[in-house]
Amino acid sequence: MFGDNFFKRVENKTNVDKKTILSLAKKIQNTNMKDEKTLREVIREISKMTGKDVSQEKEDKIINNILKDKVPQNIDKMF
Repeated sequence: MFGDNFFKRVENKTNVDKKTILSLAKKIQNTNMKDEKTLREVIREISKMTGKDVSQEKEDKIINNILKDKVPQNIDKMF
């Protein structure tokens, strides 16, 4: 689905390598991404990986957008 160019852009922007991204994707592949607790765990794990703090307000906004299916369909354009 995503080529090496995509992973290079993500790595340059986040300092998270392809192996780590794929590991996280595999981990969450079979989880319920409509479960608020699971979403909070994933957001916090990504926050730690990238070294970026996510405020409670921003975390709530992310979760609300995911639960309401307001997530961009073309993630490649985000990077």
